[in-house]
Amino acid sequence: MFVCVHNAGRSQMAAAYARHLSGGAVEVRSAGSAPADTINPAVHEAMLEEGIDLTGERPKILTPEAVHASDAVITMGCGDACPFYPGKRYEDWKLEDPARQGVDAVRPIRDEIRARVAALLMDLGVDVVA
Repeated sequence: MFVCVHNAGRSQMAAAYARHLSGGAVEVRSAGSAPADTINPAVHEAMLEEGIDLTGERPKILTPEAVHASDAVITMGCGDACPFYPGKRYEDWKLEDPARQGVDAVRPIRDEIRARVAALLMDLGVDVVA
């Protein structure tokens, strides 16, 4: 599960990469503590450059049930809004926020997220596809 404040940028990119790089081998969730109405347009454009279309994605509210159903919870700037359950793997990724930024500023954030997701998948024993 990938969590950020608005579920419109970082967590959406991470979830999309997790689905893409795992070839669909993992169940992926993303949510936000205060979801936006839509995906950040610069994030959508940056992901299209990678061949990943976020058109069908919508920001979702973070629920305790979603966290409880997840094996790993990766937070990206959501502060204390994420519920904590013992036995879950938690990581907090310090990443720039793509909110109100253009695609040129989003690309390096996107690329860092891709690298982190690939490393996470490998650490979890999931084969990463190119």
